[in-house]
Amino acid sequence: MQFDDDAALDTSEVQDNRGGTRGGIPGGGKTVGGGVVGLLVVIASVVFGVDPGLLSSGSTSDSAARSGGSQGVAPGDLAADCRTGADANKKDDCRIVAVVDSVQAFWKQTETAAGKSYPQAPTLLFTDRVNTGCGEATSEVGPFYCSADDKVYLDLGFFDELTGKFGAKGGPFAEAYVIAHEYGHHIQDLSGTISRGSGQGENSGSVKLELQADCYAGVWAHHATTTPDPASGKPLITDLTRADINVGLDAAAAVGDDRIQQKYQGKVTPDTWTHGSAAQRRQWFTKGYTSGTVSACDTFA
Repeated sequence: MQFDDDAALDTSEVQDNRGGTRGGIPGGGKTVGGGVVGLLVVIASVVFGVDPGLLSSGSTSDSAARSGGSQGVAPGDLAADCRTGADANKKDDCRIVAVVDSVQAFWKQTETAAGKSYPQAPTLLFTDRVNTGCGEATSEVGPFYCSADDKVYLDLGFFDELTGKFGAKGGPFAEAYVIAHEYGHHIQDLSGTISRGSGQGENSGSVKLELQADCYAGVWAHHATTTPDPASGKPLITDLTRADINVGLDAAAAVGDDRIQQKYQGKVTPDTWTHGSAAQRRQWFTKGYTSGTVSACDTFA
C-alpha cells in the first residue's frame, strides 16, 4: 500500500492521547468493533467468547512493553510530523492518519452522493486505558467504535497483538483493514443499523453487524485508489496490490471467533460467537471488495 508522496494529510481527525488521560462521559452509547459489543466492563467475554483471563494474562507487563515497542511509541506532534503522503509511507503514526483520511473521504463522498450527511468521526489514539462516551476501556478490548461520542478508539499496540497473540501476518494493510472495519460501524450508526447488533451465536445480530462492518471495509478497499483527497482532488492511496488485500483477509480470519476460541479454550462454541468465523469474515470482506457496493453488504437479509 502506497500513498501519494505529495498528498496533504489532515491530522485534525486523529487525536493523540497516548501517555495521557482523557475525561469521558460514562454510561450511554454502544461500543462495537474489533473489540466490543455491549458494556465495556464485560467486553472480553462477550467479544471473544472465552475466559477473559486467557486473553489478558500478563496484560500489565504486556502493556508496559508495548509502550516502548514499535507501535506503542511515545506520542509526537502529529500535525508537525505527518504533513504529506511521503510521511505516511515512512512513519507508522502518519500511515494511521492517512488511512483515516482516506476512509473518511470515501464515506463522505458516498454518503453525500446518496443525499445524506456525513459527520466526521475522529480516531483517538491512546495507551493502556481511556475514558469514552461509552465508559472506561483498556487496551485489552482492542479497537472499537463508541456511538455515544462518535469516535474510533485505538491503542496502536493492538497491531503487535494482532500478529503476536492472534497469528496474523500483519503489515500496513492489516492495520488499514482494522481501521476501515471500525468506520464501518460509524456508517451503521448513521443508518441506525447499529441497534440491530445484539445477542450471541452464529446467526445473532452481533455477528451480522460485525460481518457487515467487514464488508464495508472491503467496499472502501475497492475504491481506495480512486477516492479523491479533498485537498488535492487526487487519490491519497496510489497503489493497493493483491498482496495487500490478502494481508487484510488474513487479519480478518485471524480474529474469527472460531480461530480465537480454538486457540484459547481448545474448542469452538458457535453459540457464543459475536463476530463470525474466520471463513465468514474473509467472505464478507471479499464480497465488499469485489462488488464495491454498499448494497452488497446486507448481512441481515
